Amino acid sequence: MRRRHPIARSVRKMAAAAGLHDAGHCHPTREPAMNASLHDIPLNSLDGRALTLGEFKGQVLLIVNVASKCGLTPQYAGLESLFKQYRGRGLQVLGFPCNDFAAQEPGSADEIQNFCTTNYGVEFPMFEKLNINSEPRHPLYARLIGALPEAVFPAGSDFREKLAGYGCSPKQTGDVLWNFEKFLVGRDGRVVQRFSPDMTPDDPTLVAAIEAALG
Repeated sequence: MRRRHPIARSVRKMAAAAGLHDAGHCHPTREPAMNASLHDIPLNSLDGRALTLGEFKGQVLLIVNVASKCGLTPQYAGLESLFKQYRGRGLQVLGFPCNDFAAQEPGSADEIQNFCTTNYGVEFPMFEKLNINSEPRHPLYARLIGALPEAVFPAGSDFREKLAGYGCSPKQTGDVLWNFEKFLVGRDGRVVQRFSPDMTPDDPTLVAAIEAALG
């Protein structure tokens, strides 16, 4: 029996409520890229603590926009496995909830934390919900996208075509495609690579890039 694509499952469920038929919903305007260092951009942890990525300076970062009601949500398990496997060598997986994609992260900070802990045992750092494609785009994502406008896809991926079929193909260069897109940042704070949402955490391409960045 043919498995339904995770985007098909999630978008069919959410399309009516989220307005995916409306091109304006899928392709909002964006904030210009910021000139600040990636490590200096102000952030808040999921429990409301103010911080910057400077706390992780000298480590390799895998920055992922996450959601609780997406067909790709099970990637939380793989991300936690990566974190546990490589944190001793200096990897930090950082989760950034976002409600931009079919409104699939509607929860409060407490709800998100409870969901992640209860269902996936997430221990990697989680941050407050932010805007990625919606206006105003958070400076962190303006910086990440400005550094690498295009993502790497797994071999044979039809993810972009699936999104196009639902009217959500990004019109602007650099737009994040969907939940669970991944940016790999090196120890020096430079963006090393960008991976599509359907690049699973255990994909050899992603794992090899992490190991190379860790050195």
